[in-house]
Amino acid sequence: MEEKIQMEDKIAVIGLGYVGLPLAVEFGKHRPVVGFDVNPDRLTELKAGCDSTGEVTGSELAEAKYLSLSSNPEDISSARIYIVTVPTPIDDHKRPDLTPLLKASHTVGRALKPGDIVIYESTVYPGATEEDCVPILERTSGLEYNRDFFCGYSPERINPGDKERRLTTITKITSGSTPEIAKKVDDLYASVITAGTHQAPSIRVAEAAKVIENTQRDLNIALINELAIIFNRMGINTEDVLDAAGTKWNFLPFRPGLVGGHCIGVDPYYLTHKAEALGYHPQVILSGRRINDGMANYVAGQMVKEMIRKNIGISGARVLILGLAFKENCPDIRNTKVIDVIRDLEEYGLSVDVHDPWVDKYEAKEAYNIELIETPPLGTYDGIILCVPHMLFRDLGVERIRQWGKTAHTLYDLKYLLPAIETDIRL
Repeated sequence: MEEKIQMEDKIAVIGLGYVGLPLAVEFGKHRPVVGFDVNPDRLTELKAGCDSTGEVTGSELAEAKYLSLSSNPEDISSARIYIVTVPTPIDDHKRPDLTPLLKASHTVGRALKPGDIVIYESTVYPGATEEDCVPILERTSGLEYNRDFFCGYSPERINPGDKERRLTTITKITSGSTPEIAKKVDDLYASVITAGTHQAPSIRVAEAAKVIENTQRDLNIALINELAIIFNRMGINTEDVLDAAGTKWNFLPFRPGLVGGHCIGVDPYYLTHKAEALGYHPQVILSGRRINDGMANYVAGQMVKEMIRKNIGISGARVLILGLAFKENCPDIRNTKVIDVIRDLEEYGLSVDVHDPWVDKYEAKEAYNIELIETPPLGTYDGIILCVPHMLFRDLGVERIRQWGKTAHTLYDLKYLLPAIETDIRL
């Protein structure tokens, strides 16, 4: 039996990370919301008015006067709308890991009541909501899909560290399991998204739209990475080529680099997994993934070659890595490819230190067994690689950065942060 969802009905946001917290805070400014997370430390910091991800300020948390926080599943039982925003990573074999999503579905299923709506925002392959999550909701709740409860899918588009494109200023894709529910879901998001919404014709279409957004970007970066490798062999400056080509009105302004994070380096594997399950083996998508996954090894090799050209001994040499986060101006280290550069350099026999003021040192230790250094010692390093273009590194300037190196050292600017004439090697 479909029951009318009123605007004042309580929302439960499951997962308070980069995606869930901004959503819970925005809705919590206007209506009752319970933010649920299984990590008690995360809840403690949020209750103290601090968000370690940097996505929400203390004042914004204070503005969400209708938001409550909890790790007790019983506290979500009074909600009528459940929005699931948990991570969807890949495993060591680059296969989708739906464990967090399925666990969240089990938690929600135990709280479901007739007329409730469950909306998923986590990145999945087309069909996952109805093929993987709905059966858990039905089994756990004892309710029937599209008779007793309903679903929607509205893919997240959060860009960590971006202070201009935020939740409310990014167009939101919405969808629902029936036409009536699709309208309710669209109205719900439209109440807080000032940029507007786009109602997709089905949940599967919305799922597919999300997964190809980042697949397209991944392929574009892979092309530029491959061109950078080719131009390097030709002795041509890649940035000069891209600047020249960029004068054409329809040339896309992509730049080479490491491709990590929780979206671009992950989403294509969700799509290819589903395609292979249907008997189709993608060629272009996986080719791009191979190029991008291999860039860390290429970077390490280029660094070692340049050091050798400068007659710098490799065995026991010390290298300083600037930046561990997967992208600039944010603390997110999920699926960072900088760690692959570090491991490859260590395989060459180099000793590696890592400096990133954006990243929490305890998280770096737990996730990658990396001991971040707070202040690099002067005159110490045989090589320096600027891996992440944090604004603070640009503000330091090349003179200060080079002071960390020995008299003879190699400076590799991976992200074109410094003037080309002042660096030894660029991607």
